[in-house]
Amino acid sequence: MSDYNRDEMMTVAAARMLWDGCVCFVGIGLPSAACNLARLTHAPDLVLIYESGTIGTRPTVLPLSIGDGELAETAACVVPLPEIFSDYLQAGRIDVGFLSAAQIDRFGNLNSTVIGPYASPRTRLPGAGGATEIAAQARQVFIVMKASPRSFVAKLDFQTSGGYFAGRAASGARGGGPTVVVTDVGILKPQLESGELALAVSYPGIPVAEARAGVGWPLALAAEIETIAAPTAAELRALRALEARTAAAHREPVRLPI
Repeated sequence: MSDYNRDEMMTVAAARMLWDGCVCFVGIGLPSAACNLARLTHAPDLVLIYESGTIGTRPTVLPLSIGDGELAETAACVVPLPEIFSDYLQAGRIDVGFLSAAQIDRFGNLNSTVIGPYASPRTRLPGAGGATEIAAQARQVFIVMKASPRSFVAKLDFQTSGGYFAGRAASGARGGGPTVVVTDVGILKPQLESGELALAVSYPGIPVAEARAGVGWPLALAAEIETIAAPTAAELRALRALEARTAAAHREPVRLPI
């Protein structure tokens, strides 16, 4: 099954980075798709935690939001939101915080607040939610975003979540920071000394020049660039089945019990 698109390659590449038994704080959208694909393939004991307080949830379809009933119905337990942050995240129990955003800069700082000036923005975004705390406290952070010069910017319009910003060491952020940024044209990783993102992994059939064109700054290259394998037939079947179930479920009208 060699017929796949770039979105599928990106989701599969992100899913492969998770391991069985990993405790993962999940964002909605692309992070949720990657995490649930991993759970349905090579990491059946992946522990998914969503910000609404659901722990060990095993949804059959992708949630529309952190408040989706599917998350609570399939969770091992549901705890109050403050406990998610105090007893799990801040206590160092989260292996991976899996995030996305509207903008990212070369040091892995994220913007999910506004596009344009903060006082008079062109677009108001969903906001931080728990992303600021996740980026600061998770043992490591995975980011998944489609590459575009509009999203991968030289300067953020607003810094919602911290990557390798100046002063991180003194800020009280105890987490390890961004480990990888998975895009639809390749995977970026921080350089050891500077923390600046560099292209470290390419996808089959996507040249380095195209990956560089998707970023709004002069993208550095790792000393050695690995090329990962294309999605397998099993990975594509699992992902497409998940997306088909999700689309079918979301077409159904909402019915409240009387």
